[in-house]
Amino acid sequence: MATEARPQVIIRTAVEADIPILEAFITPFVEEGKLLHRTFDELTEWLANFFVAELDGELVGCAALEIYSKKLAEIRSLAVSNKVQGMGIGKRLVEACLERAKEKNIFEVMAITSSDNFFISCGFDFTLPGEKKALFIQTRERH
Repeated sequence: MATEARPQVIIRTAVEADIPILEAFITPFVEEGKLLHRTFDELTEWLANFFVAELDGELVGCAALEIYSKKLAEIRSLAVSNKVQGMGIGKRLVEACLERAKEKNIFEVMAITSSDNFFISCGFDFTLPGEKKALFIQTRERH
C-alpha cells in the first residue's frame, strides 16, 4: 500500500510582492495579541531578512530576523497558520532566521515570546552567556 506524501513546504526569503500578503496574514495574529502590528515600512525594511513558508502556493507562515548590531538580532513576527501547525514549519522558519544570523556573523539571537517551550525546542535558553539575564521595562502603555 502506497503512503501519501506530505505536502512540500517551501521556506524562502520574502520579496516585495509578498508585503500585502504578509500584512493580511499577520493581521489575525495581531488582533489576537500574539504579534505586534507591523507597518508597511517595517515589512519593507526587513524584507531581506524576512522569511515566508508556502504550501501549494499559499503563504502559511512567516518570520523575520531584525538585526540590531553585529552582536544581537531578534526573531520577530513568527507566525504559522493554525491549519498547518505541527508540521515543523515554525521550526524551519526559526532555522532560516538562525542561518541568516550565522551568515552575517551575528553573535546572539533572541526571541521575546509567550511560547517558551517552542523556542526551547529550537535550542534557545533563558540565560545569556555567563548566566546573565535580559531584563525589560516598557516605557509606553501600548505597543
